[in-house]
Amino acid sequence: MVADNTPIIVGVGQFVERIDAADYKGLAPADIAARACEAAIADAAGTLRDRVDLVGAIRTFEDSTPLPAKFGKPDKFPLAVAHRLGLGPRTAILEKAGGQSPLVLLADLGERLRRGEGAAALLFGSEAISTVRHLATKGESRDWSETIEGEMEDKGRGLEGLVSLYANVHGLVGAPPGYAMCENARRFAAGETLETYRKRMGRLFAPLTKVAQDNPYASAATSALAPDEISDVGERNRMIASPYSLRMVSRDQVNQGAALLITTVAEARRAGIAESKWIFVHGAAWASEPELVSRAEPGRYPAAELALRSALDSAGKSVADIALFDFYSCFPAPVFAGIEALGLSPDDPRGLTVTGGLPYFGGPGNNYSTHAIATMTERLRDRPDAFGLIGLNGGIQSKYGGIVLSAEPAEWPGCKHDDIQRERDAMPKATLAHRAEGPAHILSYTVTYAKGEPTLGIVLGELEDGRRFLANNADVSVLTRLIEDDPLGAEIVVTRRDEGNRFAFDAETLRRVYPLRVPAFKPDYEHILVRRDGHLLEVTINRPDARNSLPIDAHHELAGVFDAFEADADLWVAIITGAGDRAFCAGADLKTAGRGGVMPPAGFAGLTSRSRTKPIIAAVNGFAFGGGFETALACDLLVMDPAATMALSEVRVGLYAGAGGIVRLPRQLPRKLACELLLTGRPIDAPTAERWGLANAVSEPGNVMEAARTLAREILSVSPTSVRLTMQVLHEADAVADPDLAARLTLDSSARDKLMASEDFYEGTAAFAQKRPPAWKNR
Repeated sequence: MVADNTPIIVGVGQFVERIDAADYKGLAPADIAARACEAAIADAAGTLRDRVDLVGAIRTFEDSTPLPAKFGKPDKFPLAVAHRLGLGPRTAILEKAGGQSPLVLLADLGERLRRGEGAAALLFGSEAISTVRHLATKGESRDWSETIEGEMEDKGRGLEGLVSLYANVHGLVGAPPGYAMCENARRFAAGETLETYRKRMGRLFAPLTKVAQDNPYASAATSALAPDEISDVGERNRMIASPYSLRMVSRDQVNQGAALLITTVAEARRAGIAESKWIFVHGAAWASEPELVSRAEPGRYPAAELALRSALDSAGKSVADIALFDFYSCFPAPVFAGIEALGLSPDDPRGLTVTGGLPYFGGPGNNYSTHAIATMTERLRDRPDAFGLIGLNGGIQSKYGGIVLSAEPAEWPGCKHDDIQRERDAMPKATLAHRAEGPAHILSYTVTYAKGEPTLGIVLGELEDGRRFLANNADVSVLTRLIEDDPLGAEIVVTRRDEGNRFAFDAETLRRVYPLRVPAFKPDYEHILVRRDGHLLEVTINRPDARNSLPIDAHHELAGVFDAFEADADLWVAIITGAGDRAFCAGADLKTAGRGGVMPPAGFAGLTSRSRTKPIIAAVNGFAFGGGFETALACDLLVMDPAATMALSEVRVGLYAGAGGIVRLPRQLPRKLACELLLTGRPIDAPTAERWGLANAVSEPGNVMEAARTLAREILSVSPTSVRLTMQVLHEADAVADPDLAARLTLDSSARDKLMASEDFYEGTAAFAQKRPPAWKNR
């Protein structure tokens, strides 16, 4: 006997809509999820429909990123599905992103039921990616947006560890390149040739196709494939990202939904649900990995090893006790990791999937393992003495969960996480070199393809001092060598450029493909004006209609100008100001922030991370907010118009003063005053800035440039050599007082990726663009 409040699965449902079916309707994700839920309720004889107090939804792919959904979406997805079912749940939950989320949500809902917070719960998810693509290709559109009344617990997208600006900059965008890095790192550790390993991947996946062929809920009609049909590249099996060809890659163009109906033993008895329908959780656990480049062994998946073993230990079972398996199979790597953690053979007679796997059954986003749990439930009902183990994977081998199920009764075990996460976190991590330079060797690599043609080579490398880096190259000769010669372990040369790290197999090729840019002024610029007046350089940010805010291209223009200024022996002093009389610089142009691009190594406005030998004066003619204030702080002298104001306003739009403001302001003000400005985003006016010592002078109204020129002329009147050497000693003195100052100004803190993954980052920038107050969520 088990406790009456033990949570159990009593109903499962799945639904598929194929675009080539006679009854194809082009259903929205909420409609597909509702169909799966109806099936789950019917599976439990419909007895619990009126007892569903809790609903929990797995995020669709479109709701896993801040990008707008193609056809719109409900503002509260779980309630949109509940309303279609005629339900009025007390609690509605939208889970975080990631393939591990069905386990995390199941554990959450089960725990709430165990505590008596409801009688029954529905867990569901769906995708309609195939329909979106199909209709868009035909030029058709739909309006799937809905505004739903009621409260929803939004757990946030949970992108921490799943997104990295550094990875994106170097081409690791989307799942195939990232998993390819893991796969080739595995191959390197095993010492296998590419051809041998590709054959092994084909043999691993071929049995999955036979299972998918017989699954009525597969996303499309599929046939069993021989290993060579999976591993051999051809017209119908083109390369995607080496070592992957098309038939090794998760199929995300699907219209699929799955749902679980969960209740307690007492409620199941009350409802008269036959015990033959009951499935118990015997063990569950999950853990997460650091970002890919930080993993000491990028070919290993310790989180998977820990989660699977912990789930089995919690269940009191060994691998020999398990009759059925389903390993998340978006690509071969996580399957290899799962079976190796358990000592299984790829051809284990028990099989590695109950659905047919993501490349063949279908990869419905974060919701795949809900299908696996549903199918496993049906299989275990037919074998009441058997146990099934499901491995769930999220991100780029970023999060892994394991769950053991059976019809055999067991007390609710909860879901283990904290202890095994501490164990994972205690393992060694690699040290990163965000800006890499010098000889190195390749730890892993991939070549990405577009329509079967190679486009970009990406390497995970290691410098001679042991630091890791990412770099890429699109040169034909380099791509050819990556494809024709197995480059794992090969010696390379890496250098940093404004756009990121670049590599080649020799220094000559690197210089040819990515030559060093000779600093020089251009005849004209898109975003700035440049004027020489003897030994004085005047630089004007020329975007008055955009309050002189800076898009990414403007940072590169300014970096080039100040490179040329430093290299020109005839220029001794520079002034930077803004066009018009309203703004010096309003910071980053948030309206263009989503267009991508990389900040130059010299930092914001080409100044905030720059080492210099010549003085620069900021002529602040209007407001200087965010990066505009940080630019002024980076200058050596500062003159303000009496009407000008300055603010480190980043916190007001979901950012932080990461372009040196956090470092410089406490060095130019007492710390508590600096904290007041940094943490509130409050502006200060010109008289206050002068009184606090942030401004050298306040000019007459409208005369800030003349005041700056007067200051410049004073500097130009003395020895330029003395000025240059004075600047040198000032910088050296700063380095003595704080040896890490330069590093702090160019710091690639983990805070940057945490910010990118946060809800508030996207909310702040969106609210700014839409001219509305932001709705902060503290996540």
